[in-house]
Amino acid sequence: MNSIMEAQNVYYSYPGTQTKALNGLTIRVPEGKKTAICGHNGSGKSTFFLHAIGIQRPAEGAVLWKGKLMSYRRDDLRQLRQHVGLVFQDPEQQLILSTPREDVSYGLRNARIPEYEITKRTDLLLMSMGLEHLADTPIHHLSLGQKKRVALAGVLLLEPELLLLDEPTAYLDRLSERQLIEELDQSHNNGITIVMATHDMNLAYAWADWILVMDHGRCLLEGTPDEVFKQEDLILSLGLELPMLAEVWSNLPESVRMEKAPPRSMAEFKKRMKKQ
Repeated sequence: MNSIMEAQNVYYSYPGTQTKALNGLTIRVPEGKKTAICGHNGSGKSTFFLHAIGIQRPAEGAVLWKGKLMSYRRDDLRQLRQHVGLVFQDPEQQLILSTPREDVSYGLRNARIPEYEITKRTDLLLMSMGLEHLADTPIHHLSLGQKKRVALAGVLLLEPELLLLDEPTAYLDRLSERQLIEELDQSHNNGITIVMATHDMNLAYAWADWILVMDHGRCLLEGTPDEVFKQEDLILSLGLELPMLAEVWSNLPESVRMEKAPPRSMAEFKKRMKKQ
């Protein structure tokens, strides 16, 4: 399995504190997969993301992009950020202009793309994400879910190879969450490697191809959802919850499970139960 981004034995502490935000972190992001990074606040998920786009730099260890050591020269970082996009948990940190149309197009305008190309690409993306009716609405009139989707659109317009999302579904209602996940799945189908940091074990289990579990600045588990959540004792010892479907499935009689991989959605679960 090829890695698109790696951290190798990375240590990092925020200025003014002795606590290690990353404590010998070794982690691999598989290329072409949908990866979920799970862990509590303070586990190092956001700090890893900031290292992945070069905002923070390891005190020890190294970060690799496509197998090569990350360069921190200004021009090299600018080029890296054309390939790696980060969507922050709080869209207010990312939305800087007055309307979705202005904000989404900002990255291309900053890259000095011709104006006709900016207009074409911006309008097409807003339409594909169902945001065209909000294009000229003042940002402060949008709901949280709409703001998160606009922030995502601004990153997607730059056509990254790797998309990082920090708690993208936090505080969203079910409809807004479903819309966001559908847009992420479409982006993945278009060839983008996606990494989502999340507290939501049910979402991670249902959505991800690959799971990474972090705690106190280290990666303690990695594998498929089935492989990771079979480690029930370790997951619970970290104060994390087991996904509901995985827990229900593990408690069914063995004659029902019959060595099959657990269902990853409620629809699949219901379908299997009807066959019993």
